[in-house]
Amino acid sequence: MIVLKFGGSSVADAACMRQVAGLVAAALPKAPLVVLSAMGKTTNGLFAAAKAAEAGDLAGAMERQRALMAAHRQTATELFAGAAPETLDVALTDLFGELELLLRGVALLRELSPRSMDAIASLGERLSTRIFAAFVGGAWVDARTVLRTDEVFGEAVPQQAAIRALAAEHMKPLLGAGRAVVTQGYIGATADGLTTTLGRGGSDYSAALFGAALAAEEVQIWTDVEGVLTCDPRIVPEALPIPDLSFAEAAELAAFGAKVLHPATIQPAVEARIPVTVRHTQKPEGRFTTISAEVRSGRPITALASRGPVTVLTVSSTRMLAQSGFLARLFEVFGRRGVSVDLVATAEVSVSLTVEADEPLKALLEDLAAFATVEIHERRAIIAAVGERLKSTPGLGAKLLTALGDINVEMISMGANEINLSLVVKEESTAEALRRLHRVLVGAP
Repeated sequence: MIVLKFGGSSVADAACMRQVAGLVAAALPKAPLVVLSAMGKTTNGLFAAAKAAEAGDLAGAMERQRALMAAHRQTATELFAGAAPETLDVALTDLFGELELLLRGVALLRELSPRSMDAIASLGERLSTRIFAAFVGGAWVDARTVLRTDEVFGEAVPQQAAIRALAAEHMKPLLGAGRAVVTQGYIGATADGLTTTLGRGGSDYSAALFGAALAAEEVQIWTDVEGVLTCDPRIVPEALPIPDLSFAEAAELAAFGAKVLHPATIQPAVEARIPVTVRHTQKPEGRFTTISAEVRSGRPITALASRGPVTVLTVSSTRMLAQSGFLARLFEVFGRRGVSVDLVATAEVSVSLTVEADEPLKALLEDLAAFATVEIHERRAIIAAVGERLKSTPGLGAKLLTALGDINVEMISMGANEINLSLVVKEESTAEALRRLHRVLVGAP
């Protein structure tokens, strides 16, 4: 069997759902498990309704509830040529009744707990899958009966052993060639049946968890791009899809700005040696990327990514000379203040590091001033060159710096692993630096 996951843009309206239904029909011989996100901007609408209720604006919350109800009913009406089946109509009525009760409860208490927010947020996926399952005639499975999590609402941690057992009980008997099983991404439940959500990239995570639990042949992530690209196409128009990507490369690219998917969300599938493909819903015959545990392509650089703005802190002290423990003391300050560090470069009497531009630095700088001086350089950006053979390719560093020409490099970091060379430039130089590097170092994958 295979897993097909479709994001919100892929099921945004009736026309999109018809397109997805065609892809599911083509996959029927492979016994597909279909994992759906909420329609379009439904999750944002649910959060807005919940916030309005928390503020005591019940009328505003109900207005948003009615707008969501109208959009889903219109989609159902269009899919079924004017009249949704009675069973679907009843299911939608029940779900919107549940939403209304939840919003009224939040408004009454003027309190929106993470637990209540998860219950409200779950309705987006439950609505989209009810409509789609009815349209394709597939079995509908409530993901909350399978995707067991802990009780950290909003960022729940899946319990994979329990998921395997529950998937075997609730999903496996329904799977078979010639029929589809439809379920939700993003949502799960505790052992006590309380609704939870998985946070950022939750639907991709659900698909990977289900795929691993069911020993799928492949997990397909259907989105609005033809796989992972060699660079951001808004900056480098000639960027192309990467046919094969290792999990390590995908992780590095995501950490430094690539936004197609977050690798942590597909880790369960990769650990189970199940390939994950990233495909374009509107271009099913087009190019796509396959992400697997390891790829030995022989290419020095696979892709470029960037992140910014960041702030560079250069911490200097003569106490660093021949003194052990200085770095431990330095990073203890960052840890105690909860400030995350991305890149680090050291010299004899100084350490340069990058932090996110919005990090609260006042207290951190006061602590550092007790034993060092600190220079601050704001509005910088990190550019990451990622590739499996980057470190073992002679002359690559010289080629990179030559490609940049007159763009000043303020910091370079390499060595923590062999697949990422990161450098820091002024933020306004980012786009030109990416274009030059892509042209010289990446080219056609």
